[in-house]
Amino acid sequence: MSVEHLVQMANDIGHFFAAEPKRSDAVAGIAGHIQRFWDPRMRRQIAAHLAAGGAGLEELTREAVASLKPP
Repeated sequence: MSVEHLVQMANDIGHFFAAEPKRSDAVAGIAGHIQRFWDPRMRRQIAAHLAAGGAGLEELTREAVASLKPP
């Protein structure tokens, strides 16, 4: 899957959880969703993208991806 598509999907998840009143809950919600529903290869790819600068990732999503456990 392309990195651009993964970034878009991650940001879409971020938009959903952005409604959480507490930032920490939003970050945990995004990370939890990605951890539960994304294939390990997708998680590795988005983590590598963040490590390379994370172009296109929004701030909340960037924080959530940084908190992911390695697959």
